[in-house]
Formats: sequence, structure tokens, C-alpha cells
Amino acid sequence: MVSNLEKAQFMSILARGKSNLGEKYDRLEHFKRFQNLKEIVKELSKQGWIIIHNKPGFTAVSLNTNYKKEIIEFIEFNMPESRGMIK
Repeated sequence: MVSNLEKAQFMSILARGKSNLGEKYDRLEHFKRFQNLKEIVKELSKQGWIIIHNKPGFTAVSLNTNYKKEIIEFIEFNMPESRGMIK
């Protein structure tokens, strides 16, 4: 089981980067520092909060715009220091 803090940190980085919402995505290899990366991706995709993009040479993820409000609330609840940083 992955902690909510780890999931919030992952989505926070994804959201703040290039604003990876919808059509904009980031390669999974850029998130190697997360020890439980596979579990984080699995749980968040099961919730529908991230979208997995299988490309020919790599796998990428983006945040699901349908859950933008819930994602931001989840990140700010688990990482209060990030309040107001994600739009």
C-alpha cells in the first residue's frame, strides 16, 4: 500500500512541471526517484486520476482533467505547504 503523501508528491510534480493535464504528459522514467512508482501509478490510474500513455519507445502519464479539482484538493490536503501553487 502506497501512502497518500507519496501519491500527492507524485501528482504535485506532475502538475507543476509542464502542467501535465490531458494531452500534455511526462515520461515515467523522469520519476525514478519514487521507490513505489509502479504501485503509485497503478493506484492512481485505478482511481482515474492519471492517464497512462503507451508510446512506442516509452510509457508516459498525465493527470486526468476530469478530476482536476479533486486532485488539487488531495495534493493540498496531504502537502499543506503546496497550497495555492497548483492551478
